[in-house]
Amino acid sequence: MIIDLKKFIHEERPFWAELERVLDLLEKNPGHRLGFDQVRRFHYLYQRTSADLAKIMTFSSELKIRQYLESLVGKSYGEIHENRQKPLDLHPLKWFFSTFPRTFRQHIRAFWLAFMVMAAGGVFGGLAISFDPDAKAVLMPFSHLQISPSERVAKEESAKEDRMEGGKATFSSYLMTHNTKVSIFALALGMTWGIGTLILLFTNGVMLGAVVLDYVLAGETTFLAGWLLPHGSVEIPAILLASQAGLILAGILIGEEGERRSMKVRLKAISGDMVTLIAGVSLMLVWAGFIEAFFSQYHEPVIPYGVKIGFGMAELLLLAFFLWKSGAKNKGP
Repeated sequence: MIIDLKKFIHEERPFWAELERVLDLLEKNPGHRLGFDQVRRFHYLYQRTSADLAKIMTFSSELKIRQYLESLVGKSYGEIHENRQKPLDLHPLKWFFSTFPRTFRQHIRAFWLAFMVMAAGGVFGGLAISFDPDAKAVLMPFSHLQISPSERVAKEESAKEDRMEGGKATFSSYLMTHNTKVSIFALALGMTWGIGTLILLFTNGVMLGAVVLDYVLAGETTFLAGWLLPHGSVEIPAILLASQAGLILAGILIGEEGERRSMKVRLKAISGDMVTLIAGVSLMLVWAGFIEAFFSQYHEPVIPYGVKIGFGMAELLLLAFFLWKSGAKNKGP
């Protein structure tokens, strides 16, 4: 191709300069949006400059012009093909009181499955401890649960010193981090097509059922309720919600008959819901860890069992109301 280089540069330079001005505007104002006519003009300038670059490539002596055009074309390509998303608009209260409970309700079947599996584990653990008391060492691998319930109750109620003095904050932090790790693990086990999540639910149910029946058979039901309800009324549902997220993930991996969407598309569609659930679970576990360290560990005569049981029942009722009703009037997605 034979062209008059000086004439070519003279005629095309105004278009290059115009494109450069548009690029400078977009660079200095990332949130700026071009109108429809401006977009058409921008695209035209980009195409024209790209064609000019192809022509100038034949002139090895014009290195500076070529580098200049390459820069314009590269920046223009980036602006055209960039996936610009809206700035993150955070509304923490709206998320907590609306998005979180609505997400829970949208996947309610996964929650009920998690609940039934844990309940089945509880029944199994209760039956095992009632038929074989020697199984306690296997079912309840914690030192404070190895002694008889009556012996522990007597020891707790007769304590003269605050065994948690100076260590409540540390214990609370440990509980928060440990239980959050377990919850994230329950979610991650969804990658095993849900098998790992179900096993985790069942084994936790076994331990819980064994502990409950052990204390009930020993006639220490009041102590049990006062000990477990204040933190358990939030902690146990939190584990169920984390497992719910794991089962949602498992459902996506398994897929439905006739599903035509790719795995990537399916995972992207529910990623927000899983993040919402596990974030809500983390907040629940922060509260549960605080209550367990600063409240649950104190028994009569320090704190009457009626107060502890009433507090735990109030928590459970409020949590149930929150999950089933909060955000219900908001019909948006």
